[in-house]
Amino acid sequence: MLTRLKASGFKNLVDVDVYLGPFTCIAGANGVGKSNLFDAIVFLSALAEKPLLDAALSVRDEGGRTGDVRSLFHRVGSAPLEEMSFEVEMIVPAEALDDLGQPARATSTFLRYELVLAYRGEEGYRSVGGLELLKEQLTHINVGEAHAHLWFPHSYSRWRKSAVRGHRTAAFISTEGSGPDRKIKVHQDTGSAGKPRSYLARTLPRTALSAGSNAAEGPTVTMARKEMQSWRLLQLEPSSLRRPDVFTAPTKLATDGGNLAATLYHLAHDGIVGGSSGGMPAGAAESQVYARLANRLAELIDDVSSVYVDRDDRRELLTLQVTDRDGTTHPARALSDGTLRFLALAVLELDPRATGLLCLEEPENGIHPTRIPAMRDLLKAVTTNVFEPVGDDNPLRQAIVNTHSPAVVGEMDDQDLLVAELRETIRPEDESRFKRLALSCLSETWRARAGTPTATRGRLLAYLNPVSPKAEEARGRRGPSSGRTLSGRRVADRKDLQ
Repeated sequence: MLTRLKASGFKNLVDVDVYLGPFTCIAGANGVGKSNLFDAIVFLSALAEKPLLDAALSVRDEGGRTGDVRSLFHRVGSAPLEEMSFEVEMIVPAEALDDLGQPARATSTFLRYELVLAYRGEEGYRSVGGLELLKEQLTHINVGEAHAHLWFPHSYSRWRKSAVRGHRTAAFISTEGSGPDRKIKVHQDTGSAGKPRSYLARTLPRTALSAGSNAAEGPTVTMARKEMQSWRLLQLEPSSLRRPDVFTAPTKLATDGGNLAATLYHLAHDGIVGGSSGGMPAGAAESQVYARLANRLAELIDDVSSVYVDRDDRRELLTLQVTDRDGTTHPARALSDGTLRFLALAVLELDPRATGLLCLEEPENGIHPTRIPAMRDLLKAVTTNVFEPVGDDNPLRQAIVNTHSPAVVGEMDDQDLLVAELRETIRPEDESRFKRLALSCLSETWRARAGTPTATRGRLLAYLNPVSPKAEEARGRRGPSSGRTLSGRRVADRKDLQ
């Protein structure tokens, strides 16, 4: 769970410092940089798994393409900066399996990870340029310090005590020295008792975090890596959601929505849904999973009787089916885009294996404005309940969405909202001007108490009521010579609707 993100030098993120809770909605106009914040999160996730260059090339540039490492660095005019930095605070699961399938148990679960990268285009790198590690550090936040870092409302006795554990005095990853002799060291969880692994920073092709610590020598580094790898950008594609799955398909939902039918079938038949199958016969547990999904979908669509997965043994296919109250069955290929996205999120809600951070752009796509509260409630239900202990029925999971819809903003809880806008800034070194992403919150919320700047009342009112006043010159009316009747008017201009 990502609780704080600081980023500078990445795209238009300059001195960004944002506190995150279980659920966050970022609202702003097109082009202000909301997606750049998602890109930073996806980049950090990729750095925990891939070599530096491959991680950089996996992030889209401003044109939606990949292949230009330099495009990831912030630009002032036409000159990109040479460095970018990140600092994250995160709560990691206490236990998981490492890459070899061995159980790992973190000695500390509240961690701070710092990373500084520089662009290097010298001889020896590919033509696209390369990245060099200037700093990498993984340290702990002790239990006694947690209250000063977790600003969102939560239960200390139930949630925090189950999520935040451990004490430590030494770093798990540290950077020592400078220049060409700079070294990155990975320390064992036993602290000074074990000899650290040391790497020359300028020749490292990847972060030390991603280098493959295992459960035996570095369980906390392993858990940090697993947590960051679980940060995902969901781009739910209707074509992927509509496809039936073969029997051998993966049983976890893909980032594009693939494996939807296989995932639901697995959840219903293998008895892993928290709170649904304990002590029940297999058939009863399956029925309860399908009933929970149907009840959730009924919040979006009134005409829902049941949801299930049809198993075709002859063709070896699994197909998601929805039955309406008239008894008519509709396969996934016949459902609307909005319904399919809603179903995918509802399946994620049921899956205790789906942990970490989920990023979702414009969740209102395909949803009728009157049904936006149903989508909001589902998104919040997907996240961890911070007033109950962390467990299989309450996994450590959070969501961040971005939107430019006034209807979505108006339905959000005020404490969940961040307002994004472009702000012109003057660089003190040379007085050059540039625009950066600025994030603000609503007054009298926990983010305001944490020190986040607050949005002005006028800015919020303008966002919630975007319909401009009627202006004859803006309406583009044609004159009498056009032969048209000039009796038309905007719906928003009707007096009975004012």
